[in-house]
Amino acid sequence: MARILAIDYGKKRTGLAVTDPLQLIASGLTTVATHELIPFLKKYFAAEEVETIVIGDPKSLRGEATDATALVKECVRILKKNFPDIPIKQVDERFTSRMAFQTMIDSGLKKKDRQNKALVDEISATIILQEYLQHKA
Repeated sequence: MARILAIDYGKKRTGLAVTDPLQLIASGLTTVATHELIPFLKKYFAAEEVETIVIGDPKSLRGEATDATALVKECVRILKKNFPDIPIKQVDERFTSRMAFQTMIDSGLKKKDRQNKALVDEISATIILQEYLQHKA
Protein backbone atom coordinates (compact mmCIF):
# COMPACT_ATOMS: atom_id res chain seq x y z
CA MET A 1 0.00 0.00 0.00
CA ALA A 2 1.01 3.59 -0.47
CA ARG A 3 1.23 6.28 2.17
CA ILE A 4 -1.19 9.12 2.85
CA LEU A 5 0.38 12.55 3.30
CA ALA A 6 -1.23 15.35 5.30
CA ILE A 7 -0.59 19.08 4.99
CA ASP A 8 -1.18 21.80 7.57
CA TYR A 9 -0.79 24.71 5.16
CA GLY A 10 0.35 28.09 6.43
CA LYS A 11 1.41 31.38 4.94
CA LYS A 12 5.03 31.00 6.14
CA ARG A 13 5.39 27.37 7.22
CA THR A 14 3.67 24.13 6.26
CA GLY A 15 3.55 21.11 8.51
CA LEU A 16 3.62 17.64 6.97
CA ALA A 17 2.70 14.21 8.30
CA VAL A 18 2.52 10.77 6.69
CA THR A 19 1.18 7.32 7.39
CA ASP A 20 3.19 4.16 7.38
CA PRO A 21 2.77 2.11 4.17
CA LEU A 22 -0.07 0.11 5.78
CA GLN A 23 -1.88 3.38 6.59
CA LEU A 24 -2.23 2.51 10.27
CA ILE A 25 -0.06 5.10 12.02
CA ALA A 26 0.17 8.86 11.42
CA SER A 27 3.58 10.39 12.13
CA GLY A 28 4.95 13.88 11.79
CA LEU A 29 7.26 14.19 8.78
CA THR A 30 8.65 17.73 8.90
CA THR A 31 7.84 21.41 8.53
CA VAL A 32 8.96 23.24 5.40
CA ALA A 33 8.92 26.87 4.37
CA THR A 34 5.71 27.24 2.37
CA HIS A 35 7.53 28.53 -0.71
CA GLU A 36 9.55 25.26 -0.70
CA LEU A 37 6.50 22.97 -0.43
CA ILE A 38 6.17 21.85 -4.07
CA PRO A 39 9.90 21.15 -4.59
CA PHE A 40 9.94 19.20 -1.29
CA LEU A 41 6.88 17.16 -2.30
CA LYS A 42 8.35 16.38 -5.73
CA LYS A 43 11.44 14.91 -4.05
CA TYR A 44 9.38 13.06 -1.48
CA PHE A 45 6.99 11.58 -4.06
CA ALA A 46 9.96 10.42 -6.13
CA ALA A 47 11.18 8.42 -3.12
CA GLU A 48 7.87 7.32 -1.56
CA GLU A 49 4.58 6.15 -3.03
CA VAL A 50 1.73 8.41 -1.87
CA GLU A 51 -1.85 7.56 -2.80
CA THR A 52 -3.70 10.52 -1.23
CA ILE A 53 -2.95 14.05 -0.04
CA VAL A 54 -5.01 15.33 2.88
CA ILE A 55 -5.00 19.07 3.54
CA GLY A 56 -6.48 20.97 6.44
CA ASP A 57 -9.52 23.07 5.56
CA PRO A 58 -9.53 26.18 7.76
CA LYS A 59 -12.96 27.11 9.11
CA SER A 60 -14.23 29.45 11.78
CA LEU A 61 -15.94 28.10 14.89
CA ARG A 62 -19.23 28.50 13.00
CA GLY A 63 -17.95 26.42 10.10
CA GLU A 64 -17.51 29.40 7.78
CA ALA A 65 -14.54 30.31 5.58
CA THR A 66 -11.64 32.17 7.20
CA ASP A 67 -8.88 34.42 5.88
CA ALA A 68 -6.75 31.30 5.35
CA THR A 69 -9.40 29.52 3.26
CA ALA A 70 -8.39 31.29 0.04
CA LEU A 71 -4.73 30.41 0.64
CA VAL A 72 -5.58 26.74 1.08
CA LYS A 73 -7.78 26.75 -2.04
CA GLU A 74 -4.85 28.18 -4.02
CA CYS A 75 -2.56 25.51 -2.56
CA VAL A 76 -5.03 22.78 -3.58
CA ARG A 77 -5.09 24.22 -7.12
CA ILE A 78 -1.27 24.15 -7.28
CA LEU A 79 -1.13 20.63 -5.86
CA LYS A 80 -3.64 19.39 -8.47
CA LYS A 81 -1.60 21.03 -11.22
CA ASN A 82 1.70 19.50 -10.05
CA PHE A 83 0.37 16.10 -8.93
CA PRO A 84 -2.71 15.41 -11.10
CA ASP A 85 -2.70 11.66 -10.37
CA ILE A 86 -2.91 12.01 -6.57
CA PRO A 87 -6.38 12.66 -5.10
CA ILE A 88 -6.63 15.56 -2.63
CA LYS A 89 -9.01 15.46 0.31
CA GLN A 90 -9.81 18.40 2.56
CA VAL A 91 -10.35 17.83 6.29
CA ASP A 92 -11.79 20.30 8.80
CA GLU A 93 -8.83 21.61 10.77
CA ARG A 94 -10.67 23.51 13.50
CA PHE A 95 -8.90 23.18 16.84
CA THR A 96 -5.85 21.35 15.45
CA SER A 97 -3.39 24.03 16.58
CA ARG A 98 -4.93 24.06 20.05
CA MET A 99 -4.87 20.25 20.15
CA ALA A 100 -1.24 20.25 18.98
CA PHE A 101 -0.27 22.66 21.74
CA GLN A 102 -2.08 20.53 24.33
CA THR A 103 -0.32 17.44 22.99
CA MET A 104 3.00 19.19 23.53
CA ILE A 105 2.05 20.00 27.13
CA ASP A 106 0.81 16.47 27.77
CA SER A 107 4.03 14.98 26.41
CA GLY A 108 6.06 17.03 28.90
CA LEU A 109 7.77 19.44 26.51
CA LYS A 110 9.33 22.44 28.20
CA LYS A 111 7.80 25.87 27.61
CA LYS A 112 10.68 26.88 25.33
CA ASP A 113 10.12 23.82 23.13
CA ARG A 114 6.37 24.48 23.00
CA GLN A 115 7.09 27.88 21.45
CA ASN A 116 8.54 26.15 18.38
CA LYS A 117 5.85 27.00 15.81
CA ALA A 118 7.31 24.57 13.27
CA LEU A 119 6.74 21.73 15.72
CA VAL A 120 3.15 22.90 16.29
CA ASP A 121 2.59 22.83 12.50
CA GLU A 122 4.00 19.30 12.20
CA ILE A 123 1.87 18.05 15.10
CA SER A 124 -1.18 19.78 13.59
CA ALA A 125 -0.58 17.94 10.30
CA THR A 126 -0.38 14.69 12.27
CA ILE A 127 -3.70 15.45 13.98
CA ILE A 128 -5.31 16.25 10.61
CA LEU A 129 -4.05 12.91 9.29
CA GLN A 130 -5.31 11.02 12.37
CA GLU A 131 -8.75 12.60 11.91
CA TYR A 132 -8.79 11.53 8.27
CA LEU A 133 -7.77 7.97 9.14
CA GLN A 134 -10.45 7.68 11.83
CA HIS A 135 -13.23 8.83 9.52
CA LYS A 136 -11.93 6.83 6.55
CA ALA A 137 -12.14 3.53 8.42
